[in-house]
Amino acid sequence: MSDPLVLASGSEIRAQILRRAGVEIEVRPARIDEEALLQSLMAEGAPPRDIADALAETKARRVADKLSGRWVLGCDQVLDLDGRILSKPADEDEARHHLSLLSGRTHNLFSAAVLFDGPTPIWRHVGQTRLTMRSLSDAFLAAYVTRNWHSIRSSVGGYKIEEEGVRLFSRIDGDHFTILGLPLIELLSFLVLRGKLAT
Repeated sequence: MSDPLVLASGSEIRAQILRRAGVEIEVRPARIDEEALLQSLMAEGAPPRDIADALAETKARRVADKLSGRWVLGCDQVLDLDGRILSKPADEDEARHHLSLLSGRTHNLFSAAVLFDGPTPIWRHVGQTRLTMRSLSDAFLAAYVTRNWHSIRSSVGGYKIEEEGVRLFSRIDGDHFTILGLPLIELLSFLVLRGKLAT
C-alpha cells in the first residue's frame, strides 16, 4: 500500500493480527459514544448483525472524515445470546454474570469490518461464528474471572478465546480471526484484489 491502512480502533489484538499478516497500519482510534449508539440501535430493534456493521461503519467514517485519500478500517464485534447483546463487562461481577448466562449455551459472535476510501465506504463484511460453552460451576467461573480479569475486561462476553478462555468451550463453528474481532481472510482478499497487497 502506498500509505499505511488506518485502523480506526484501539484494539491491540486487531492491530497485531494485521501486522502479523504483513499489512502496514497506522492506528487512530475513533472517538465515538459507542454505548449511546449501541443503545439507540437496540431501541430501534436493529438485529445484532446490523448493529455490528453500523458500529464499524461509524468508527471508520469518524476517522475517514478527518483524512483525505486514506483507506480507513473500522471494526466492531457484537455477542448475541438468543437476541440479547452482551457487551464488555464493566467489572468482575458483571463478567461473572455474563459467563453464567453463557454457561451451557450457544451464542453468536458477529465481527464487522468496513473500509472507507476517503468519505466513501468501499468494502464491508460481517463474519459470524457460533460458540458453545461448557456447563461451568459458579466456583470455577469466579476463579476464572479473578485470574483473568485484566485480560478479559476488554472482551465481549468476558472471555478471550486466544488465552485461557478457550477452555470454556465445547464447540466452536467459524473462523478463528472472526472470533478475535476481524474477518481477516475476507479483508486480505479485497486488499489483494485492489492491488494493495502483493501475492
